[in-house]
Amino acid sequence: MNATVDGNANGTAVGMAPLAYLAVYKVCSQSCLESDILAALDTAVEDGVDVLSLSLGGGSEPFYADSIAIGAFGAIRNGIFVSCSAGNSGPTYRTLSNEAPWILTVGASTIDRKIIAMAKLGNGMEFEGESLFQPKDFPSTQLLLIYPGNGGNSSASLCGPGALKGVDVKGKIVLCERGGGISRIEKGVEVKNSGGAAMILMNEEADGFSTLADPHVLPATHVSYAAGLQIKEYINSTETPTATILFKGTVIGDSSAPLMASFSSRGPSLASPGILKPDITGPGVSILAAWPYFLENSTVPSEPTFNIISGTSMSCPHLSGIAALLKASHPDWTPAAIKSAIMTTADILNLGNKPIMDQTLSPADMFALGAGHVNPSRANDPGLIYDLQSEDYLPYLCGLGYTDEQVSVIVHQTVNCSEIEKILEGQLNYPSFSIILGSESQSFTRTVTNVGEATSSYGLEIYNPEGIDVIVQPDILEFTEVNQKIIYEVTFRPNNYAQKGTYKQGYLNWVSAKRVVTSPISVFLA
Repeated sequence: MNATVDGNANGTAVGMAPLAYLAVYKVCSQSCLESDILAALDTAVEDGVDVLSLSLGGGSEPFYADSIAIGAFGAIRNGIFVSCSAGNSGPTYRTLSNEAPWILTVGASTIDRKIIAMAKLGNGMEFEGESLFQPKDFPSTQLLLIYPGNGGNSSASLCGPGALKGVDVKGKIVLCERGGGISRIEKGVEVKNSGGAAMILMNEEADGFSTLADPHVLPATHVSYAAGLQIKEYINSTETPTATILFKGTVIGDSSAPLMASFSSRGPSLASPGILKPDITGPGVSILAAWPYFLENSTVPSEPTFNIISGTSMSCPHLSGIAALLKASHPDWTPAAIKSAIMTTADILNLGNKPIMDQTLSPADMFALGAGHVNPSRANDPGLIYDLQSEDYLPYLCGLGYTDEQVSVIVHQTVNCSEIEKILEGQLNYPSFSIILGSESQSFTRTVTNVGEATSSYGLEIYNPEGIDVIVQPDILEFTEVNQKIIYEVTFRPNNYAQKGTYKQGYLNWVSAKRVVTSPISVFLA
């Protein structure tokens, strides 16, 4: 249907899998009880759903203590694909949720649409920012500009509730700092209630250039940390600093997209460091979707209600819908096969054909990006897949050092690990590699299944992580049948350039005339 938010982002709204039926299970009210989450997952399995999408998660837990991991395992045993949010605790490392290898763990990145609001200073400098609220009547004339944090008032700089009491902001544009546990919109509420005319919201240093389009309650723009520093410098350079905000509306075609959101939780995984997480990233910044309430400051209150919000709770459903399409296209594929297809075909370049960047405008690492940004068309025809059955996780779980009882809780059956040949994490037939490498070489095998043409050949292409030699045998995969399986061995060997205590990353590609099947490699040099 036609969709817009207050006149912005006009267009036709459609889901990832528009012909899919939705079954919605409510597990949260004031809180999200683990018993409710497990009950909903079990009910969904009994109902025979095809895909489970979970836009929720907590901190890292051993899998036997993680209700989502336990419920998700019950789902994949029944052929149900499970997609989960990576979490919104980035850009700090080791902040992931939903780390189990039978779950698709989804990070968040931008799309090529922005809703732009420019901060223009009295000295003529302009800084691009974003805001969903785009008033038509805001004056282009300069207004007095104030930073309430001058003089060391850190509370006022954050513009929290009551923080501007005693600060003369009436009729002025107020520069506020992001953070302090105060929502971005709440800061604008304080400015508005204190008589301010508008707000410039600057990032914390950690958020860098990652900005968001929010439904602010007053004219506002959200700018980068670098822009904020220059605005502060200008304020301190003159007795009467001034500014205005120029609202430019919807702009499409940002060549830096997708760019990793600063909030997207980062790996490496704490629960299982030998599994590279997150798995993938998808659209999760300033996403338009249906909304059950009218927006407070909407200039068109009679419209059907949509909103634009951000989070890995937005990116996760994108991947869930794509998984539904893949399951419909390939009904015989396992959840692991669908995950493999998504991961090994992902994009690692942005629309400008440069490496996907993070919030610092540096190339994003795999602990933010995972295998890359989802490419649904390529995922539908991956050529090769790394497959796993539910029982293949037992040697892995026993190898984590869990007790029989703990593994049994996860896999919903009685397990005796003494009767199972344990494997290291790196030996799980996963589409990526996460290795902790000391002075000795380590070798692992992978099994690939041909889901392309019966007769096909793949050659090896290696991008070695710095300081590591990657040796693969065989270096050519020759297939003569569909669903034929071939095992290859990968050896990771430190060389003279290895720097202890560092993470290094690379790629292992299998290349045919039609396809490139990519496995990310992350190595910690212990």
